[in-house]
Amino acid sequence: MQPLVGIIMGSDSDLKVMEAAAQVLLDFDIPYELTIVSAHRTPIRMVEYSKSARDRGLRVIIAGAGGAAHLPGMVASLTTLPVIGVPIKSSNSIDGWDSVLSILQMPNGVPVATVALNAAKNAGILAAEILSVTDERLAERLQEFKNEMSRMVEEKASQLEKTQKK
Repeated sequence: MQPLVGIIMGSDSDLKVMEAAAQVLLDFDIPYELTIVSAHRTPIRMVEYSKSARDRGLRVIIAGAGGAAHLPGMVASLTTLPVIGVPIKSSNSIDGWDSVLSILQMPNGVPVATVALNAAKNAGILAAEILSVTDERLAERLQEFKNEMSRMVEEKASQLEKTQKK
């Protein structure tokens, strides 16, 4: 099946975080591709990936990066597809803040949707929500997902309240 979402990361050390986005897409039956594209070590690969993404059928790109975290912004500068940035707390990171701010503080005209530090799961959910704009079946599945989250919170709240009354 043709991938609709590209999941890219600057290094294989980011894979442990980025697998959460892949799992969400699997759960929603959204085809994706997963690869390493470094803004600093493979800039030509990054340009080729970004410029060919739409023609290859991608509709959303999730880009995870740590440290200086240029990958999401550079990709966004090269494509008109929505780019979701996942800041990653890496070994060379300043407690993750450098990654968060590098992705969050994009100049006007080059937007990157940014999720929380290491929140690749949220990036996967956001990609599904973007795709659901034109896919009613996916929109219904997302609503079921949110209903289930709500049900779980209500159940936990009820259990907690019962223990407090004793």
